[in-house]
Amino acid sequence: MVSFARLFCLGLLIGYPVSAFALDDTPQNRAQEAARYLQAVPPDSAAADMVKNIALSLPEQQQKTFAAAMQKSLNAGAVKAAAQAGLVKVFTADELKALADFYSGALGKSAMAKMAAYMTESMPAIEKEVDAAAEKAEKETGIKLEAKQ
Repeated sequence: MVSFARLFCLGLLIGYPVSAFALDDTPQNRAQEAARYLQAVPPDSAAADMVKNIALSLPEQQQKTFAAAMQKSLNAGAVKAAAQAGLVKVFTADELKALADFYSGALGKSAMAKMAAYMTESMPAIEKEVDAAAEKAEKETGIKLEAKQ
């Protein structure tokens, strides 16, 4: 009889809705999970990648000097605060928890390590397609986009 009761309870737990284990979607829980996510995926790494990509638009002999000056001028605290605020505003506590859990694990870390290579590989083709679509839309609608600076 005891084993039947245990199996019955186990069955109830397995069938219990996952949402029962969900975090309350409070600003405090969002902030806590966002902080966990930012530990796993530091925004300064993303900012450093952006600096590097911006510098790539310059002649090769100027890239390192410009990137170093830009990195020195970058306000890491402001970048982190903006990332934290954006995460808390956009994602629920459960979504942030899932992101933090994934990117804190080995698989998530491996995926993040490959993200720059993925972007380098795919972005030129994606940008080309988006630019072509924008050009066609301008011709079709007569609406001109502002020139890139």
